Amino acid sequence: MDHTDILSLKGKVAWVTGASYGIGFAIASAFAQAGAKIAFNDINQELVDKGLASYKKAGIAVKGYVCDVTDEDSVIKTNALITKDLGAVDILVNNAGIIRRTPMHEMEVSDWRRVIDIDLNAPFIVAKAVLPSMMERKGGKIINICSMMSELGRETVSAYAAAKGGLKMLTRNICSEYGKYNIQCNGIGPGYIATPQTAPLREKQADGSRHPFDSFIIAKTPAERWGTTEDLTGPALFLASKASDFVNGHVLYVDGGILAYIGKQP
Repeated sequence: MDHTDILSLKGKVAWVTGASYGIGFAIASAFAQAGAKIAFNDINQELVDKGLASYKKAGIAVKGYVCDVTDEDSVIKTNALITKDLGAVDILVNNAGIIRRTPMHEMEVSDWRRVIDIDLNAPFIVAKAVLPSMMERKGGKIINICSMMSELGRETVSAYAAAKGGLKMLTRNICSEYGKYNIQCNGIGPGYIATPQTAPLREKQADGSRHPFDSFIIAKTPAERWGTTEDLTGPALFLASKASDFVNGHVLYVDGGILAYIGKQP
């Protein structure tokens, strides 16, 4: 095998859900640089327009679509549009997700259902839409953005942990059911990533000290830092390319070693 282009995505069509910014944006950008044609979606036109502007600024050609990934009809229509505009989807990244930080006994059932709907039901719906074409063409890559909460629990994230634990098992089951079609389904479990959404947790306090949660993460991470969105692009590229053709049903944790580490002695 010639390994010079093993990570190339030239000619591939990649759909990254919720990729207007953050982790999804970084992954989609890396795929584009590897030669893939990129489709992304978000929940409304404003977010899609912001994403399109960011990709344009980065010099990356993409197609953006308004799509609610919890709505099967919307997903089916979007998949058809992507196929018409770019070609059949070769790589799906189920990135769209939300979190609600509320003690379980105080959480509204509607909030619980919303988290489960976006973080677990939606990856099922989108994967279901792209699988028939992948099966017909005897090949495809599905990457589910899991979490350390696929393995661990923590206070206030009961719905998120339940959804991400379920997503880990959905990943394994897609592998089990569709591996015979040369379809690989794997997950990426990010650690704590420095994004605009986590910026308040990393701000210095009035006395110049670290935010308590920032100190907690640094103490729990052997790398002694937060991850960056760029830290996720190499693993994503590996799982999207032919380099991972015999890797299936695996969750790759990109967490700086948190899951391997008991933490510093106080």
